[in-house]
Amino acid sequence: MTERPEKVLCVGRLYCDLIFTGAPGLPTAGTETFAKGLCMDIGGGAFITAATLAALGRPTALMAMIPSAPFADFVMQDPLFDQLDTRRCAPTAAEFDPQITVAITTDSDRAFLSRKSGPALPPVQAVLFEGIRHLHIGELRTLVEHPELIDLAHKSGVSISLDCGWDEDLFDAGKDLTSLISAVDLFLPNEHEAARLDLIGVPLPEATTVVKTGAQGAHLVRKGRKIQADAPKVPVIDTTGAGDAFNAGFLNAWLNSASDLDCLASGIASGSAGVQHAGGTGALRQPPVKATA
Repeated sequence: MTERPEKVLCVGRLYCDLIFTGAPGLPTAGTETFAKGLCMDIGGGAFITAATLAALGRPTALMAMIPSAPFADFVMQDPLFDQLDTRRCAPTAAEFDPQITVAITTDSDRAFLSRKSGPALPPVQAVLFEGIRHLHIGELRTLVEHPELIDLAHKSGVSISLDCGWDEDLFDAGKDLTSLISAVDLFLPNEHEAARLDLIGVPLPEATTVVKTGAQGAHLVRKGRKIQADAPKVPVIDTTGAGDAFNAGFLNAWLNSASDLDCLASGIASGSAGVQHAGGTGALRQPPVKATA
């Protein structure tokens, strides 16, 4: 009897994140704001989820475009990148700008300025799913650009999860987002993204939806039934990538057939660890601060 594959394939845009922490407030036109801290990290939902899954012991592959110079070496020499199966990645052509996100975090808020450049993924083919049990799509934009992922994954017997990501251009474009979102097995927006989709008339799928609510935790909705799980109180340094870390914790438990509450608890544990360090993968590089009651 052939053993079921356990590997997860994470796909999506990969960024270099410049993260300013401890800012007294978000900058406004004509002013200058000084942050207390700065770090550089690999960003993008697909990578952060993949790296966190690998840290949890789950075999994980990544499919993304490697940023162009001068950031290619920074990405490819990162130890977390080296822990992933990256054979499905490809270099971005030199004609495209590097994909960069500038993240600014304050004690109570955050903001991002990003540059998308070039294709989200290398060419998508059915062979990409050989040995893969589950496909995680890091943001809705990638699925809009590559809707063929759904049919190819389903034909390969691969389950699908999808994060949303904030993309105002996408929300305003009037595209048929409902059919794409309803085709996945697990949808993982945060509360702001879920509210924005509701505002433009895109319903949450009847299959499992998990809504991340930051410091309040998360809740799972399936066919009208809602399960809430609270988050512990932890010191917050930077919330960049916390939702993607949550995705990894939830998915790892979900793929192990854990209960809904255990899946939520696993996701919250990963997300809570993530906010205690700067950068989307900061918690994977050093032990997290312990939670307080």
